[in-house]
Amino acid sequence: MPQPEGQPPGGGHFNDERDATRRTRLANERTYLAWWRTGLTAFAVSIASGKLVPALATGSTWPYTAIGIGFAVVGLFCTGYAFWRYREVEKAVSRGEFVPPDERLVALLSAVGAALGVLLLIVLLTES
Repeated sequence: MPQPEGQPPGGGHFNDERDATRRTRLANERTYLAWWRTGLTAFAVSIASGKLVPALATGSTWPYTAIGIGFAVVGLFCTGYAFWRYREVEKAVSRGEFVPPDERLVALLSAVGAALGVLLLIVLLTES
């Protein structure tokens, strides 16, 4: 017999509180993985700007290497922050609370990313 619409499988009942907690924990896990993907992307950009571009470029390559190091630092921050934030949110969910991200860390990461982007733009414009 087909499952009635809106009913959980197996004829069970939804428990709104428990189900909301489960969804929140799964969302926290997805956010953890998103931080990891961001970190891995920063590592890829680090390799590209710090090693691949200098291998193909003529002239001074140290600016690319410096920018690559900067992106590697961003990658380290993202992968480290992923675990710290995951645990912070898990503890808050267990207490039935919400904990917003530290605005200073988010602002710092945004500023570093913007600075690296501006530096890369300057290097690309001056080296062309």
